[in-house]
Amino acid sequence: MAMIAAQTPDILGDRQSGQDVRTQNVVACQSVSNIVKSSLGPVGLDKMLVDDIGDVTITNDGATILRMLEVEHPAAKVLVELAELQDREVGDGTTSVVIVAAELLKRANDLVRNKIHPTLIISGYRLAMRQACKYVDEKLAVKVEKLGKDSLINCSKTSMSSKLIAGDCDFFASLVVDAVQAVKTTNARGEVKYPIKGINILKAHGKSARDSYLLNGYALNTGRAAQGMPMRVAPARIACLDFNLQKTKMQMGVQVLVSDPRELEKIRQREADITKERIEKLLKAGANVILTTKGIDDMALKALFRRGWSNCCEACQERGPASCC
Repeated sequence: MAMIAAQTPDILGDRQSGQDVRTQNVVACQSVSNIVKSSLGPVGLDKMLVDDIGDVTITNDGATILRMLEVEHPAAKVLVELAELQDREVGDGTTSVVIVAAELLKRANDLVRNKIHPTLIISGYRLAMRQACKYVDEKLAVKVEKLGKDSLINCSKTSMSSKLIAGDCDFFASLVVDAVQAVKTTNARGEVKYPIKGINILKAHGKSARDSYLLNGYALNTGRAAQGMPMRVAPARIACLDFNLQKTKMQMGVQVLVSDPRELEKIRQREADITKERIEKLLKAGANVILTTKGIDDMALKALFRRGWSNCCEACQERGPASCC
């Protein structure tokens, strides 16, 4: 019987394990922490970042700085992802979370060197986290309902003091507090919630930042489909459409065989009648405002004017489906 000797595969390059790898990972995380450390706090320094094509970005936001660094080290990438997650979930504290995480890793590495097993260190960190959260909830946390509007405005100013809008923080702090209080809800269990995702920001060019205002409703950055239509409709019955109000055309590749040239006019007339039938259905439903993600052509506008819409309705043309929901 032929015997095949087991062969050990050759590993090209250097191979490291154990304490050396841990130390390198901690050093990489410390390097990332040192980059953003000087940007922490209301008097933190701004960073000037230049990308490959020469675009300059000036910021002291930790998530923005780390996103533009193009970090390659695997352990350091974890901190970058941590900062991005903090930015998505909370919107602030991106620099602080990186500094705290790097310091915890440094202390954990010292404990491992003292022959303490990593599992015990992880268990200790989790226990400390639970105790810290419990202490904050019992001793430090104050419910928003017990705070006055002035306290909330001061909290907003603190968060804005390190941003580019710090010069207008008095104006925007009050605006933000009013917006958050406008979406206040109470669930079935009596818990008060502030769904921040219920606040949408619509950006428009041409005016000062101080011209911003809070609208208790929904805004679309669009205009009327025709000048003769009114600027205001009340009460409004809005039809949200995801199809064209334009003359229907057959799709590419469709062939129609006719024996009489006069049949072509019937086909064109039918294409126009399909749009007119849609308009009639909208009018019968009682709609006096139309929002569509597609388009409205002159033929449809003419049909609307004939029904008196120039005095009681507004037809809008919008290009983004998300804006009509």
